[in-house]
Amino acid sequence: MTEDVKIWVDGPVGRLSLNRPKALHALTLEMCHAMSAALSEWAADDAINAVILDHSEGRGFCAGGDIAFLRNSALNDGGVSGRKFFHDEYQLNHQMFTFEKPIVAFMDGITMGGGVGIAMPCQFRVATENTRYAMPETGIGLFPDVGGGWYLSRLGGRIGQFLALTGARMDGSECLWAGLATHYVPSEMLEDIKARIVEKPDRIRGILSEPVGTPPKPRIEENAVKIARHFASDRYEDILASLEAAVADGDAWAEKERDTLGTKSPQTCKVALRQLSESAQLTDFADNMRMEYRIASRVLTRPDFAEGVRAVITDKTNDPKWDPATPEEVSEELLDSIFAPLPADEEWKPL
Repeated sequence: MTEDVKIWVDGPVGRLSLNRPKALHALTLEMCHAMSAALSEWAADDAINAVILDHSEGRGFCAGGDIAFLRNSALNDGGVSGRKFFHDEYQLNHQMFTFEKPIVAFMDGITMGGGVGIAMPCQFRVATENTRYAMPETGIGLFPDVGGGWYLSRLGGRIGQFLALTGARMDGSECLWAGLATHYVPSEMLEDIKARIVEKPDRIRGILSEPVGTPPKPRIEENAVKIARHFASDRYEDILASLEAAVADGDAWAEKERDTLGTKSPQTCKVALRQLSESAQLTDFADNMRMEYRIASRVLTRPDFAEGVRAVITDKTNDPKWDPATPEEVSEELLDSIFAPLPADEEWKPL
């Protein structure tokens, strides 16, 4: 059993507590397997009525998946171990999405990438003043995976497309406003709330909904109209042109977002827009994960991922050389090849 996630039973409640504080609780393959095994056991145990998912000490809930491991796979084993990680991580995401007992995720800290993947399937998602929620994959040449296509495409007002492209960070009140979180609770109340859930796991909704003060005003709300207007298209070039036109009119917000997009992988941005567009048409989360696994298995070994991780995470030079270098060079043929079905024996399957 890995020590990187603490797993125990607390009366009628199963407890999963991520425990890699130095890595902001980023997920390893072993952690995914340990969580999956525990959930399978609790699903079959009538004495377990609910599950609490949180993290041990530190400022991260879960900063994502093990990016260094994935880059190493891309560079050294042709992506074999990286694809295995994605495959099994996505099985955990799907297992949580279809879990028949309520899971309460306490997103009390940095919640990014893989952290979004384990928080969003939960029936209850609790944000706090410490929540920093983002899908920053366009900055490292990956794509907003772990079910991102499903969740982001279902937010109103093109907020999902905005988050997928810019990697914008949302605080707790913004998460509540956008529907990414179901509840907002000040962090000093969390231990008391967890104890009360353990006492009465059939009253989770009531416990989380009791008066906990008013969350701060969500800043993103002020820009909601601009986001809906400038990020309206599923064509990346249209979004850039819309922002550019607003910049010409002296819009400082549009200038900031245009400059942000200028640092992102054009390939990833186009992949994300297509992914969200296709996911919005799907009715089964498993189909979404199958599509995302096809994408993941291919972008993992394309030039942008290793280069993006080098520039942003490994060397921290923040000067990625994207390939293709411009949105115009990311062809429909390239996108088709990234989204194409895999051979039948390589397709993703639920647990």
